[in-house]
Amino acid sequence: MINQVTLVGRLTKDPETRKTLEGKSVLNATIAVNRHYKNQQGQVDTDFVLCTIWNRAADNMEKYCRKGSVVGVTGRIQTRYYDNDQGKRTYVTEVVAENVRFMDNRREIVDAPEPSKKEPIELRF
Repeated sequence: MINQVTLVGRLTKDPETRKTLEGKSVLNATIAVNRHYKNQQGQVDTDFVLCTIWNRAADNMEKYCRKGSVVGVTGRIQTRYYDNDQGKRTYVTEVVAENVRFMDNRREIVDAPEPSKKEPIELRF
């Protein structure tokens, strides 16, 4: 069996890491990936793919990437579920990143403004 995904796309917002109770960094990012063909209206459709990045890759992504940055992600598709506040089961399909590449020009990364910092959020798994 093979479960491997490769994506190249743009971040839809500034990355922001959170910490688990064990102190691990985690980042949830949505990557916009254009399709390779046009729809009936002559426009290119875009898929918005949820990705989860862990540990050092998450920290580096927060430090060096901004909204609109081009990133390459390889990883695996994972489906999980949880029961929401109304007791309804909600399914989430995401790419769990194993490797992240920053594909923007280094000058663009260096010249980008620092994102605003928010208070850290604790995650429980």
